[in-house]
Amino acid sequence: MRRKLRSPLPQRHGLDAVRLRTPAEGGWATMRDHLVERLPRVSPSRIDAMLREERIVDLDGPIAVDAPYVPESFLWFHRDLPVETSVPFPIGIVHRDEDLLVVDKPHFLATIPRGQHIVETALVRLRRELDLPALIPAHRLDRVTAGLLMFVVRPERRGAYQTMFRDRAVSKTYEAVAPYDPALALPLVVRSRIVKDRGVICAYEEPGEPNAETQVELLEHRDGLGRYRLSPATGRTHQLRLHMSGLGVPILGDDFYPVLTDKPLDDFRRPLQLLASTLEFTDPISRRPRRFTTRLHLQAWTDPAAWRA
Repeated sequence: MRRKLRSPLPQRHGLDAVRLRTPAEGGWATMRDHLVERLPRVSPSRIDAMLREERIVDLDGPIAVDAPYVPESFLWFHRDLPVETSVPFPIGIVHRDEDLLVVDKPHFLATIPRGQHIVETALVRLRRELDLPALIPAHRLDRVTAGLLMFVVRPERRGAYQTMFRDRAVSKTYEAVAPYDPALALPLVVRSRIVKDRGVICAYEEPGEPNAETQVELLEHRDGLGRYRLSPATGRTHQLRLHMSGLGVPILGDDFYPVLTDKPLDDFRRPLQLLASTLEFTDPISRRPRRFTTRLHLQAWTDPAAWRA
């Protein structure tokens, strides 16, 4: 097995440097020419500035502006960071040991860097705040979903814990607040076929062999609202939100289902009332049972007047 090359650049703001490998063949005279073609979203003048500032390096050090093209070589650099809206909510630490970090992720905070969310993500924040540069998530939560999120501390343990989630060896439950419908007979198991097209923000259900399954239970109800426990047997995109909407009781604060509503990234009012509440599994390293429970609560249930306001 080929050993992965270690970046000569340290993390910046909790982010690893981007690594590029140059093609074996190409008609570029210089590395600069290749980068201009390879990175169309970065202006040629910006690439020139990064080269002059010695921000693009290979294993031997910074690349000169006129450095000749070298096939099958590796380059590293840090991308310019976008302007981001700060997410003004803390991440709660639920558990920490030498292998695992379990946190309560707040609403509106993405799990990993992607798209418009880079520094304002749970992974990058925790790497910086806890000085854990090798931290990596064992699974993910949607940006608008709050609750339990598990990270692996040591690189050599990543495979064991990530495989556990991939193989559905983790029992997960969620809580949700949604309208109460006395005609809806619960508990029940919802099965459907969910499709998420690349580049399309919303998923949808279609006829066919089910690929998504959720058990829905009503825990209690009052004033026209219900508090539900959702136990997914699968992990399709937006599965819980689609299944609740399909039952006629869409989760409060859902801007996607049943109707897509545009919401600015800096609007932190009325978050989706969905909470990852428990994680339970047999630890793949110690072989002991483990169970984690969120310390968060859904505001629409505990303080409905404040949530509406």
